[in-house]
This record gives sequence, structure tokens and C-alpha cells, in this order.
Amino acid sequence: MDGQGATADPQLQQFIEVETQKQRFQQLVHQMTEVCWEKCMDKPGPKMDSRTEMCFVNCVERFIDTSQFILNRLEQTQRSRGSFSETMSD
Repeated sequence: MDGQGATADPQLQQFIEVETQKQRFQQLVHQMTEVCWEKCMDKPGPKMDSRTEMCFVNCVERFIDTSQFILNRLEQTQRSRGSFSETMSD
């Protein structure tokens, strides 16, 4: 029974993966909103002026670029670590 614990139901694993990605996305949106609001919204009003709107657009685009860059770096790091640990165990 000990060896069976590691092999989970593939559907369950996929469900957990999707839910984890949703949660990460929600956290990213929350962070992005917080960062860009602090950076761009100096005086909240009924209407956004064009300068504030452009600030938000640029802030969101930079945030997405940065997040994507970090994710790609983490993926590369994990891939190189994975292949390294596989060769070590042989």
C-alpha cells in the first residue's frame, strides 16, 4: 500500500493543476491591480484622464511582460535541474 500513494488519479491531478493555475492567475491580477493602482491613480475621480489611462495600460503591459519573463526563467531552471538530477541518479 505504501507505493500506491504516489500514483494519483490523472483526472484529479489535472483538476488540481487547473485550480492551482486559476489561483495563481487570481493572485497575479490582484497584485497587478494593487501595483498599478498605487502607481497610476493619484486622484480617484468619476472619470479617468488619458494620462492615467495610459499609465494603467503601460503598467499592466510591463507587469505581464515581467511575470512572463519570470515564469519562463523558472521553467528553464526547473528543466535544467530535472535533467541534472536524472543524470545524477543513473
